[in-house]
Amino acid sequence: MPGQTSTRRAALRIHGKVQGVFFRESARIEATRLGLTGWVRNRDDGTVEAVAEGEGAALEDFIQWCHRGPSTAHVSHVDCARAEPTGEFPSFTVERTS
Repeated sequence: MPGQTSTRRAALRIHGKVQGVFFRESARIEATRLGLTGWVRNRDDGTVEAVAEGEGAALEDFIQWCHRGPSTAHVSHVDCARAEPTGEFPSFTVERTS
């Protein structure tokens, strides 16, 4: 399929004041705008976790956005792990807290 070679995947853990500040819904909106698929959720430890797949440049834009988040967030740092894309996600969703 054309374009498949540029598809990438990233698993992110966002640290800082990132819960209770509209981070997840803002991330869903941004990821959807960028044409990405995957999910985002709060974690019990106070971080936000996301897995995103899509075209390389769009994924990089999303990762950079996660370093800022919405204006109400204060991101201290982002852990990012790259992996092979699976194509398992039909859209980008907000998931339940884990």
